[in-house]
Amino acid sequence: MHRNHRHRLRSFRNFFSHDKLSSFKNVVLKMQLADPTLTLDPNTSRSSSRSRSPSPARAFVSTTATADLGHDATALLSDELLIRIFLAVGSPHLGTVGLVSKRWLRLVDGLRHSLTLLDLSFLTGPSRRLTTRFHELAEVDLVPAAFLPPPSPSQLILTRGPYSLHMDPLSSSAGELLLIDSESINHGLEVLAGGCPVLQRLHTVAPLQSEAGLVAAAFDFPTLQELVLHRCSDTALRPISAFKNLQILRIVASMNGLYTGPGVSDIGLTILAHGCKRLVKLELGGCGASFDGLCAIGRCCMMLEELTISDDSKMEGGWLAALSYCGNLKTLRLESCRKIVSLAEPLEFLGSCPTIERLLLQRCQLRDKTSLKALFMVCEYVKEIRFQHCWGLDDDMFSISSICRMVKRLSLEGCSKITTEGLESVILTWNDLQSLTVVSCNSIRDDEVSPALSSLFSILNEFKWRPDSKSVLSTNLRGAGMWKKGGKFFRRLRG
Repeated sequence: MHRNHRHRLRSFRNFFSHDKLSSFKNVVLKMQLADPTLTLDPNTSRSSSRSRSPSPARAFVSTTATADLGHDATALLSDELLIRIFLAVGSPHLGTVGLVSKRWLRLVDGLRHSLTLLDLSFLTGPSRRLTTRFHELAEVDLVPAAFLPPPSPSQLILTRGPYSLHMDPLSSSAGELLLIDSESINHGLEVLAGGCPVLQRLHTVAPLQSEAGLVAAAFDFPTLQELVLHRCSDTALRPISAFKNLQILRIVASMNGLYTGPGVSDIGLTILAHGCKRLVKLELGGCGASFDGLCAIGRCCMMLEELTISDDSKMEGGWLAALSYCGNLKTLRLESCRKIVSLAEPLEFLGSCPTIERLLLQRCQLRDKTSLKALFMVCEYVKEIRFQHCWGLDDDMFSISSICRMVKRLSLEGCSKITTEGLESVILTWNDLQSLTVVSCNSIRDDEVSPALSSLFSILNEFKWRPDSKSVLSTNLRGAGMWKKGGKFFRRLRG
């Protein structure tokens, strides 16, 4: 037997476990009960087909099955029935399933909806394999394919966000030389626009010299809802404004260690605001906008609910005051920001944004007391505050959050400078607090929890207490009656 044929049969046996093989036999048995002449024997099925007219059960039989079925017991099954079987298998094993036969590979390719491209030739080559094989793609990530591989094989890998790229250890910098030319990027976007009409999410690098690829994508992707644009500039935002149904946009102007783009200013955000009026989520990474740009976003994008400032953005002073123009903003997220804002006017002129309900700070440096106070004044009516691995957040800085009187949910993770006393001084002033999460805060200790604080713990709807690996609220809290109020959960935890 040929080696490839043996490999296919072996993959076929591994794919069908005992339970799945029994289910498959049950399907065939039901087909035979509906039509007694229906069998997996090719000779019987061929002879009976001459003497009987097709029954309704024949709808399950593949019309492409040949007379000589050989050992392929699935040739009698329709594509629709096989697809239902493949969906029950699960996505991690679909790659192995496609090795059984060309027919199975074709059906498996039709089930793939997400793809990350590592080599642009798979898209732009003569065979156009990506658009030929995968017709129903809903998400495509072209960013890894936009970086040139190092000239010599290297084991040095640089991880930045969701991407891990091989780097040349002899290279002095990782600037524009690592990116392919803009003409190739445009060509790839044009090919993708012509072959994937139902695309909903796209991650790509913006070309510099021409926006022809982005223009083609804007007109050929009417269903596109999410776009991540790396190395973005003001000129690249002009065709983006043609995406009328765009709801989620992430603008990455530069990434430290990978590339440095021309940047995004208030001009680009103003162009974007007048075009993409259905934006729901907007993320600005490495952008240099200020009050005017965000004010235009707030006035034009009336559906904007979530705003993220990330990756050490070069936001100029005054952007915080523009949040008051975002009439529907509910979530404000700050990620990896060295400084929140540089204020040029008194705090009294900032105003507030009463619609903001969630304030999330992740990996930020909170060392400027004035800028942190300005942030809490703008988010005065926030109901949820979350700190994750923020540097410089001590008791003094954390006490500023008491400005927000309507907090219901608080989460502290990786805040090693906050003590038990600092935590108590703030949360006891919040009468509406319902949820508390404390994780990896080594300066908060069980033996320092006061009776007033333990009484507050007992009435919370959601409570997660793990300030370090050893803290589980020791038994000295029993005197506060907390175990009685906690019910079965605390009795199980104590035992």
